[in-house]
Amino acid sequence: MIETILSDRVVLSESSSTVGVADKVKRLRAEGNEVYDFSAGRAFEHSPSYVIDAATNAMKSGDTHQTVGQGTVDYRNACARKLARENGLEANPDTEIVATMGCKQGLVVSLLALLNLGDEVIIEDPCFVSYMPTIHYLGGVPVPVPLFSENNFRWKSEQLEEVISDKTRAIIMCTPHNPTGVVHTTEDLEQVAKVAIKHNLTVITDEPYERMTWGDHQHVNLATLPGMAERTITLMSLTKSFSMGGWRLGFAHASPRTIEQLTKLQQHLVTCVSSFAQAGGVVAFGEEPREEVLEYWRQWEEKVVHFTTRLNEIEGLKCYTPEGGFYGWMDITELDISSKQFCNQLLKEDNVALIPGDTFGKQGENYVRVTCVKSWDEINGGLERINGFVQGL
Repeated sequence: MIETILSDRVVLSESSSTVGVADKVKRLRAEGNEVYDFSAGRAFEHSPSYVIDAATNAMKSGDTHQTVGQGTVDYRNACARKLARENGLEANPDTEIVATMGCKQGLVVSLLALLNLGDEVIIEDPCFVSYMPTIHYLGGVPVPVPLFSENNFRWKSEQLEEVISDKTRAIIMCTPHNPTGVVHTTEDLEQVAKVAIKHNLTVITDEPYERMTWGDHQHVNLATLPGMAERTITLMSLTKSFSMGGWRLGFAHASPRTIEQLTKLQQHLVTCVSSFAQAGGVVAFGEEPREEVLEYWRQWEEKVVHFTTRLNEIEGLKCYTPEGGFYGWMDITELDISSKQFCNQLLKEDNVALIPGDTFGKQGENYVRVTCVKSWDEINGGLERINGFVQGL
């Protein structure tokens, strides 16, 4: 049999751990198993009803055709209103915004626009599981820089300086951070900005959780710092904050020159973002969040605090309560078991799905990521099983 010759950079890469585990959970449930799923970052709630109504009405009125590659005028205007209202950014919707299919696809076109073969991209370690494979796929070289617990999972500028080379082209950072839950302060961002300005680097800020900050923590966008407006590509979406993962809808904000290139890539790679999804995004981004969404956020904060507090009470575990986002970052060092073995065994023996920390980078070993925004029944049932499993080790 003649086999198709496939790309080494794809064949030799790993599948997504988060999506892979979530897919496995679906198969187990389809087979009749009761599984407590805290794997992929997917909230329990459905998308907001008023956003669904806007998209449905668009479809019924015939808005089912391709749009311009950059995104509809109404959608880009809504994104600009959101940036001004919530992020302190004045954006020209005609030249500084492009619609994307969520932050992931925004990341792909951003890296394509920035990288030549062999260029280096600085990333956090731990970081979102798709950063490193995506950089590899596009011919770049990821350069992980550790986030240490003793520095509260924050970079220092001297760490970044140590890895700069003549091939360094960009930095990717996520805030609120996946998986640690850190909300980067202005001081944190200044550490990055100082290096980016000194070495003429572009920073891609991945911000799908930017509306979900807990307690007194506040999200700050890097592009608002002096000297960073022209050096920042901001990626935002409705995937997490509005529980709209299946819609694949977001946007990128950047300089006009960059947006021109991202739009060109859009035209060739995906043509455009879904027309009726953009119609839903007009109300989601274009106006203040309605009570339905605000209640989601109140519930999510209560759940992440409850879940992580209870995990912290289990002997042998230490779980960080996130400053923002969905996740508990659970330290299992005392258990003397690898993160992968812990998660595999827990799923096999007790039908509880978590994500091993080593899939987020080398610094993630001895940690496990827990998605906290599930139903109360699933949270409390899962806590009981996790407790029983840990006590039995």
